[in-house]
Amino acid sequence: MDGTTSQPGGRPSASDAVPAAPPGPLVGAGWLAARLGTPGLVVLDASVGAQRGAGRRIPGARPFDIDGALSDHGAPVPHTMPSPERFAEEMRALGVDDGSVVVVYDAAGIYSSARAWWMLRAMGFDRAAVLDGGLPGWEGAGLPVADGPPQYAGPPGGFTARPRPGLVVDAVAVAAALTAADTAVLDARTRERFEGKAPEPRPGLRGGHMPGAVSLPFGELQDGAGRMLPPGVLRTAFEEAAGERERLVFSCGSGVTACVLALGAELAGYRDTAVYDGSWSEWGLPSGRPVATGPAAPHRP
Repeated sequence: MDGTTSQPGGRPSASDAVPAAPPGPLVGAGWLAARLGTPGLVVLDASVGAQRGAGRRIPGARPFDIDGALSDHGAPVPHTMPSPERFAEEMRALGVDDGSVVVVYDAAGIYSSARAWWMLRAMGFDRAAVLDGGLPGWEGAGLPVADGPPQYAGPPGGFTARPRPGLVVDAVAVAAALTAADTAVLDARTRERFEGKAPEPRPGLRGGHMPGAVSLPFGELQDGAGRMLPPGVLRTAFEEAAGERERLVFSCGSGVTACVLALGAELAGYRDTAVYDGSWSEWGLPSGRPVATGPAAPHRP
């Protein structure tokens, strides 16, 4: 098996329309509002936790269930990438075609929507973007919302999974990255959690960080309204954290907000990036993996 999944039985796509790709990995509310309802455009609500199904949605939004169907529940840690076959099956069930344009959002601003965007990218799909500001930004712009959770009962799509090795990495790859001169491992958790001063929200995890990692809380890449900062400001933030290193690996608590860093890095012009899927939910478990507390050590020469 080569990891590529195609539509079974050669069924036609849910839509023959092939809209233009989004202008980049981030789109504004005005861009989406002008295209809402266009054939081939799919809007996915990727909210997680208590925000999922909070009672309102962008009209026509469909559910990208990171907590449920779009995680591998056979894995020992949360929010693990499903197999390419399972991912393709779920995308087809949501009516996503290879030629669709997908816009993902969440109810927090930009939080779990970046995870959905990165998952699509890791499965070889580049016609996706994150809605800047998410549902709060949409509502703040005075745009219409619908009541009830996101849903979809239309025809299946023709999504093909083409996994890209290296965009999602494991603990072995991260351990190597921590000592690689050309790579920075950036942690999206709060500085208090990174330094071991605040308890982990998941029971049984050690406090602290991976020796050699650098703290870059995901919220520092956003303004106070859940929108990403301008590319130049983002580039400065990454350079202050990573120095001249151009290979970036991102970690967080369970592989969700690490993807906000991945989105910010893409906007800032970085092209050699990866997300540690297990993140602290795996590394922080009682094991022989090393843990440090306090501020990060100075940059390696």
